[in-house]
This record gives sequence, C-alpha cells and structure tokens, in this order.
Amino acid sequence: MTATVFDVINPATEEVIESVPLAGAGEVDAAIARAAAAYESWRLVAPADRALLLRRFAAAVDADLENLAQLEVRNAGHTIGNARWEAGNVRDVLQYYSAAPERNFGKQIPVAGGVDVTFQEPLGVVGVIVPWNFPMPIAGWGFAPALAAGNTVVLKPAEVTPLTAIRLAELALEAGIPAGVFQVIPGKGSVVGQRFVTHPAVRKVVFTGSTGVGKQIMAGCAEQVKRVTLELGGKSSNIIFEDADLELAAAATPGGAFDNAGQDCCSRSRVLVQRSVYERFMELLEPAVLGMAVGDPSDEATAMGPLISAQQRETVSSFVPDGAPVAFQGKAPEGAGFWFPPTVLTPGLDSPAFREEIFGPVLAVVPFDDEAEAIRIANNTEYGLSGSIWTSKVDRALRVARGVESGNLSVNSHSSVRYSTPFGGFKQSGLGRELGPDALAAFTETKNVFISTTPA
Repeated sequence: MTATVFDVINPATEEVIESVPLAGAGEVDAAIARAAAAYESWRLVAPADRALLLRRFAAAVDADLENLAQLEVRNAGHTIGNARWEAGNVRDVLQYYSAAPERNFGKQIPVAGGVDVTFQEPLGVVGVIVPWNFPMPIAGWGFAPALAAGNTVVLKPAEVTPLTAIRLAELALEAGIPAGVFQVIPGKGSVVGQRFVTHPAVRKVVFTGSTGVGKQIMAGCAEQVKRVTLELGGKSSNIIFEDADLELAAAATPGGAFDNAGQDCCSRSRVLVQRSVYERFMELLEPAVLGMAVGDPSDEATAMGPLISAQQRETVSSFVPDGAPVAFQGKAPEGAGFWFPPTVLTPGLDSPAFREEIFGPVLAVVPFDDEAEAIRIANNTEYGLSGSIWTSKVDRALRVARGVESGNLSVNSHSSVRYSTPFGGFKQSGLGRELGPDALAAFTETKNVFISTTPA
C-alpha cells in the first residue's frame, strides 16, 4: 500500500521543499507501543544520567542551530532573526529542564504512627500536538519537561511544518536519547492526534492550536479521564494610557501585532488608546507600520515574512473587505508567496476584526476614556492569553494588570514568553501552564506512601 505523502511548501516562494510521508493509524499505534516499551526503562534512568542526556540534547540543538533556523525560514516563512531565536529557545528549554530530574522532590509529611512521604511519578506516554505557527519552540515546551519527568513522548507536528520537528528527533538520537523515548510522527490531526486522544497507553495530551479543536480534544480525553494541557486562541489587548511614553509604545506596537505576520496567539491585535492621546498615537503609529520591511524572510533586514498558506491569506483577507475602516496599510511583495500587508483598522467594538482572532497582520485601534473602560473592553472577549499595558505609573500598571483577565501580561513591553516563567491562558485561551518551574508537575502524578513505625 502506497503511503500518503504531503508536499511541504515554502510560503515565500510557493515551491515544494520536500515530500513527507504521513503516518496511518497502524504506524501511530506502533509508535505508541514503542514509546510505552521505552518508558519502562526511561523512567528508571538515574536522575543524574537523564539530566546529562538532556544537556547533550541541548548541546546538539545548539550545534545545529543555524541549520534549524534556515529550515524554519524555508518551511514556515519565519524571518531568520526569529528563527534563530526559536531554535535557541528549544536549546534553552532543554537546558533549563535538564536540572529538573535531580530536583523532582517529593515531601515528608508529619503524621501519627509512622512516616508519610510523597513521590512525583511520571505519567507514561505523552502525546504532543504542535501547531504550524511556532513549530520549534512549542515542540520544546511540550517534550522537554515531559522527558525530564521520566515520560516518553510521541510528537505530531503540523502537516505543513514538520521539518524542524523531524530534525529535532534526529538530534535527540544523536545526543544519546534512547530509541522510542522521543519520536516524531507526521500526519493528519484526524489520524495521529485523534489516536493520541483515544489510545489508552497515552496518558496525557499536550495541544496547542485553535480553541475549537482544543474543546474536541478535551472532550475526547474526558472519556478516559486523560490529562490535558491546552494552549488555545487569543485576542490580546495592547492598552496605552495618556501618561505612557507614546513614542516607545507606537514604535513597539507593530512588533507586538505583526510578529510572525500576526500568526501568533499572543498577538496584541487589539490596541486600546486613551482618547486624550489617540490622535497623537495614530500619528506616531503610521510611520512605524509603513516602515516595516516585508519580504524575503531569509534577508537579515526583513521584519515580516509571508503567511503560511493561500488559505490563511484568504481568511485574513476576509477581515479587511472593501470599504473596511483602514487607517493605513503597509506594503507587501507581489508575485509568488502568501503575502499580506501590515494593516491598521479603526473599527467599532462589535466588529469581527476587533472581536475575533484573525491570525494575520491586521490590528484594530479603538479609543477609551478611563481605566475602568479600558479593563472592560479588554475583558470583553472569550479569550485571555496575553496583553500589554503602557503607562509610567506603577500603581496604574498594577491595578490594570490585576483587572485584566489574562494569563500573561507585560508592562511597557510586548514580551510574553520566558522559559523560566509560566505561560498559559484564562477563559477559552487554554487550560494548564507550560514553562517555568511548575510545568514539571503537569507531567507527574503525586504518589503518597505511609510507612508504619508502630511496633507489631
């Protein structure tokens, strides 16, 4: 029987880079079986030895960093600067969690009649489902803490962006990670992802993607009371107060909204500006947007590359129909490639462009009058993943940060992700937290053991 093959496309040129076989149900079951068998020995590897293997894996990623970055430029259309950061993030996350095996402590709890201790036990096989917008770092956020805790991992990359994940699996083997411990299985979500949900040997599913698919995965996992971590959609607000450094805020806003061509669940695609400085902010924002260099992602000077596909471009275009309230719009290349210009809209609060996740380089700017209104507008969404607050007043920054329903907020910055701090969403932006010191607990179960000291 001939295997189904998927042609991987360079989104900047529309040329086929490589053809990748897609796994069928039998191949997925075989991979899970290998992972289950490997788990029996991997969980017993001494903590110091597991830590050493993870450090070797991190070193292998570091040695291959430029190759990984160039691969992501061709496969996902990421700018070369972003792609280098993303490969470096995989290395850093592996290095960070390499310290975890020797620090995966339980507790001793005082009780009467004996000694009570807890152990943090690994779960078993973990299925990790990775999206196409950030294939490398999001893969690392799933597999690094899972491996550190003693689990084995089967990872499904997105169909359109499998190449860096495949290379990471090769690097893991080269670093000495035993066969079966970390596997990458390209395939359709309806085949590979669905089998992660239904296969009894898979004890946890980690999913990053749309809220709609996340709900389906959560419902399916509930049938087996299977653990899940879900990082889903976002519609984050960028709140700019009259006391902010407007020049700095305006200069930073395009990067916060248009990074990765806006294909970012943390994109600050809703800009809320205090009415008293609205006109001035828009004057400052226009040259910052129009000056964005959009083009060849392999060029060091490029600030924004293409969208991932023709379908995604069509979706983004639907939010900017003829007659849309376009304040200003940058330029994008013509010809081959899935290009869309950075676009700024001034819609109403009920506009789809203001309320729905676009996943493209389109931001919407609206005015507000005071703190209470800013918080109310920011919270008037089903999502709650990220956001920014621009103000020179510390008390205001803290009040608004506490009031906004979001898992990750930055003050006078657009930074959402650090490998040493937790990442995840409120409301329909997800369930659970990735990264940081506590993520390891999401890949373990607490076992309680009581030892009687009462004389027989």
